[in-house]
Amino acid sequence: MRTIKGPAIFLAQFIGDQEPFNNLTSICKWAKGLGYKGVQLPTNDARFIDLKKAAESKTYADEIKGQVNACGLEITELSTHLQGQLVAVNPVYDSLFDAFAPDQYKNNPSERQKWAVQQVKYAAKASQNLGLNASVTFSGALLWPMMYPWPQRPAGLVETGFAELAKRWTPILNYYEECGIDLCYEIHPGEDLHDGITYEMFLDHVKQHPRACLLYDPSHFVLQCLDYLEYIDNYHERIKMFHVKDAEFNPTGKQGVYGGYQNWVDRAGRFRSLGDGQVDFKSIFSKLTQYDYTGWAVLEWECALKNSEDGAREGSEFIKNHIIRVTEKAFDDFAASGSDDAFNRRLLGLD
Repeated sequence: MRTIKGPAIFLAQFIGDQEPFNNLTSICKWAKGLGYKGVQLPTNDARFIDLKKAAESKTYADEIKGQVNACGLEITELSTHLQGQLVAVNPVYDSLFDAFAPDQYKNNPSERQKWAVQQVKYAAKASQNLGLNASVTFSGALLWPMMYPWPQRPAGLVETGFAELAKRWTPILNYYEECGIDLCYEIHPGEDLHDGITYEMFLDHVKQHPRACLLYDPSHFVLQCLDYLEYIDNYHERIKMFHVKDAEFNPTGKQGVYGGYQNWVDRAGRFRSLGDGQVDFKSIFSKLTQYDYTGWAVLEWECALKNSEDGAREGSEFIKNHIIRVTEKAFDDFAASGSDDAFNRRLLGLD
């Protein structure tokens, strides 16, 4: 067993136009001051990392890494959530998801998709240049508008959707294999990969690709009423990344999983700052440690109520207090009787 690395923080929710959140050095110093040891970098803002340049220039990647290291931190992983979303978009969402793409690709879904694929590939090479071993993304969604089976789905629709999703992702996964990087899908509502069953369907279509791995985020499973602890038992071999994010689900006689079109603060299921929700993090950290999880524990702050800077400050200590420093000896070693094969055989009546 190994001790989980952390605490680390995903910077996406904190980036802004004011100091210390508007450049890489300042935000890293801020994170270090809160007790974090690592930062997970989004890749859609060139103020923090130029993804194409990091993929094409080892020198530039070393400069970015050195910039973070100089603040006393490590880069944990790169994120292409927004770009990955655009690898597969149902036309009903075209206008909404255009916001994730550069202006020159808006109103042009095919070119937007090509740009997104290249971006996700850049993240593989950039991760290699940075000396990382995993990167996180979204799967995108062709089938999400048909998630609820009404009107009745035509026969073969789901199979066609997953076949196309696999067709788009398999070349990307192969490139990640070439670069030696695990591509971790965040299992998330709004994506075709939104629970264990859909992930398994995808794995079948990509022929159990060894690089099709998982980012584990229990908050999304609380909102689905999914057993997030058994999920670890089922998929621990594929879990290579971990977002530490809390949530709560409080159904009423008026509202349940679907939320009644309410804003986040008024939904039965909503994200909360660490320690303010219902997630059993003691059991999660125990299971991941037991299964020898080798990655980082990364705060992803989202909360309908609390100020983000308060959540970041509290989150660092919360993660630190949940990381289990693994034992180097058995607790009952004091009662050990030593190792002697002849003695063992006598105890078993073999000699």
